[in-house]
Amino acid sequence: MDVYEALYTTRAMRRVKPDPIPRAVQARILDAAIRAPSGGNAQDWRFLLIDDPDVKATLGPLYRDAIGRLWETFYRERLERARSAPDDPRSASLLRVQASAQHLADHFEDVPLFLAAFARGDGSGGSIFPAVWSAQLAARADGVGSSITSVLGIFHGERAMEILGVPDGKGWSMACLVSLGYPTGRWGVAPRRPAHEVAFRNRWGTPVGFEVGEPLWPPAD
Repeated sequence: MDVYEALYTTRAMRRVKPDPIPRAVQARILDAAIRAPSGGNAQDWRFLLIDDPDVKATLGPLYRDAIGRLWETFYRERLERARSAPDDPRSASLLRVQASAQHLADHFEDVPLFLAAFARGDGSGGSIFPAVWSAQLAARADGVGSSITSVLGIFHGERAMEILGVPDGKGWSMACLVSLGYPTGRWGVAPRRPAHEVAFRNRWGTPVGFEVGEPLWPPAD
C-alpha cells in the first residue's frame, strides 16, 4: 500500500466485524509497532493483545462505565451545546463521533482484538504513541480498522491492569487501548480542517505560506 494512502485513510474505525484477525496479521502489526522511535531508544514499552472472551467480558463493563463518565465530565458541555443545535455542522460531527464511540463501548465484547499499550517513564506519551500509530498504519495495510482510546486507563487503569496481570509497583501505566477488527464501513479520507487554518510559520498567527483547499491525496490525474 502506498504510504500516503495509509496516512490519508487510516481513521477511527469503531464499527467492526467479529471475524478473527489471523495471527500472521497480528505479528505484522506488532513487528511494525516496535520499529518506531522512542526516547533514547529505550523501548520501554510493553504491548498486550487481548482476544480472550472472558477477559473482554471482564473489561467491557469497566469500559462502558468509563465512556459514560467521559460524556458526563470532559464532554458534558460540548455535548449539551451540540444537542441544542444538532443541525450545525460542528454539532453534527461531534454527535456522530459520540455515537461511534458509544457503539464501540456497547459492543466491546464483540471486537475481535484489542491492543493495550503500556509505557514506563513516558509521561508525555512521546515514546509510546509513535509505536501505537505505526501499529494502526500496519493494520490499515492489511485492511484492519482500528481506533485508539484512553478512557479505560484514565478511569479504571488500576483495575484494568490488575485484570491483565500487569506487574504492580514496576512503574507501568496503561497509555491506551486500540480496538482492531475488519470494518463494516468503507475506507476514505476523513474530513478535517485544512492545514493552512491550523498551521503557522515562524511565529504564532503568521500565515504558513500556502493553502490546501482539498486533500492532496489521491493525486490529481
